[in-house]
Amino acid sequence: MISQLYNLNKLGQSGEEIAFKTTVEDRAKLARDAGALSVPEFSAKIVLKKTSANRFSLAYALSAQVVQACVVSLEPVHSKIEKSFTRELHYTPNLRRAAGEKEIILAPEDEEAPEEIESPHYDLAAPLAEEFLLALDPYPRAPGAAFTPPEGMGDAPESPFAVLKSLKSGD
Repeated sequence: MISQLYNLNKLGQSGEEIAFKTTVEDRAKLARDAGALSVPEFSAKIVLKKTSANRFSLAYALSAQVVQACVVSLEPVHSKIEKSFTRELHYTPNLRRAAGEKEIILAPEDEEAPEEIESPHYDLAAPLAEEFLLALDPYPRAPGAAFTPPEGMGDAPESPFAVLKSLKSGD
């Protein structure tokens, strides 16, 4: 998976804007993880802001091109993904929890609870990869591609209850 660590301790009150670019190797990893033929373009703009001493707001603008195989013909299907999203982080240093134990934070229904992080070193690329994978079309189709079942396969299958009925009528 792709990665770009950022030290939130160095973020000032004015915030920072980061242009996220990927290498050919990064895009090959993304394509492999997505089960796609290729990812010709993947970039993002990330705006980081410090909202308090231990809270941070991240606004992402993702732009990507992906080539997937058509589920019918296996021909390449080109698509573009443009997605904006945010993440809220809450830095809780020295947070001690038992292994596997998670803290439950209740938030109002209209907002999500911030993600709790234990280190100021945050991977800015992880949310990008996650949102990219969620935005992919799970069943890409080439224009005009239509599935036609083989001869004899389009007939309605016999109901298992019809078989039971025939056994009962044989009494």
